[in-house]
Amino acid sequence: MDILPSVADLATTDLDSELERASPTGAPAPAAMAYLLDADSEGAVRHSFADLGFVETRVRHGSIDTAIDELARRGWPRFLIVDISGIDDPLPRINRLAEISDPETEVIVVGERNDIVLYRDLKAAGVAEYFYKPLIGTLLNRALAAISSGTEPARPTRGGRLVLVLGVRGGVGATTIATNLAWHFAEVQQRRVLLLDLDLHTGDAALQLDANPGHGLREALDDPRRIDELFLERGVVSVTSRLALLAGLEPLADHVAPNEDAILQLLQKVLTHFRYVLIDLPGEIALSLPTLLHMPSTLLLVSDGSIAAAREVGRWRELVGPNTPERTLLHVLNKKNAEGALPAQEMLRIIPPPEISIHWGREIMGAAALGTKAVQKCGAMRSGMAALSRRLSGTAAEEENRPFWKRVLSSWA
Repeated sequence: MDILPSVADLATTDLDSELERASPTGAPAPAAMAYLLDADSEGAVRHSFADLGFVETRVRHGSIDTAIDELARRGWPRFLIVDISGIDDPLPRINRLAEISDPETEVIVVGERNDIVLYRDLKAAGVAEYFYKPLIGTLLNRALAAISSGTEPARPTRGGRLVLVLGVRGGVGATTIATNLAWHFAEVQQRRVLLLDLDLHTGDAALQLDANPGHGLREALDDPRRIDELFLERGVVSVTSRLALLAGLEPLADHVAPNEDAILQLLQKVLTHFRYVLIDLPGEIALSLPTLLHMPSTLLLVSDGSIAAAREVGRWRELVGPNTPERTLLHVLNKKNAEGALPAQEMLRIIPPPEISIHWGREIMGAAALGTKAVQKCGAMRSGMAALSRRLSGTAAEEENRPFWKRVLSSWA
């Protein structure tokens, strides 16, 4: 039984040649992009883009796989149309696209099947709309206009992922892990990332990222109603084009105790704008934020190899409780094999083995004092961040380790 209309073929038009020659790095992504497998669909989409007045657009020959391969390395548009024709089970690709794309990217899927079950599955996965071929220009126009104006019916949101980085005691390197993981997600995996340092008096995240902390975080926590597009533009520090920072260095005489309701309201806003939101969470502050600890997230318990840290890992595991489908706790053993660390067999008598281990290297000792850029030159830290990011995002090791120039050339071949 038909559930979606079809229409005769539409004529094609030429794509602006200047857009075809756009640089794969440095330039912002067009506002609207499409990857389609037949000329008729390409023509229909070009007409729709023109009808709606989209200035910066790009239509390429390719499928959803092409879109995933290219856009993961060059940035995400506001509107994205992808083709799933010929794919028997497209949902794994749709879920992969949702995992790596910006939360603000609106996705329309084009296919060959007139299937109500597929339609419902795609909508449940967060897809804005599904059309089967041949495309109807008026329906496509209507869908794009509704998405653009915000009048489309509510659907599941595709918010960013929340990662809490909690040091089980002072000196274990939690801030170093948080800043380097944020840097890795932003600069290696090319994701939009926000790092939030909740230590407003003595936090070192800004110092490690060679950034100047402002008063935006305190203002946001004092009055979450102020968090809007203007705040995200001016109150958030841009470390790089993809890495943003919210941190403060308030006077020691000022009493600043983060309010959990304010933090939750802040997260509700920023999770819709960033692919990853990482929180550098001091243990003493975490104890006053029970709701945050049990939000849908990944909680990284960072320890070193000392007996005291091993004890604290067990205590935090007991406090947080077992993993759930929405919340996962991972133990990150930092400074593995450092002088004075417990032998592995001795540690196993106290706590289960860590999910991620970052080996201690002597070069890290000197580099850590110089910030994230210096630490990134340390092989042990780069290897640890790559393993940790793969665990969180599911990125294949062989893909992440490809040389940058090969990734660029393959995506623009």
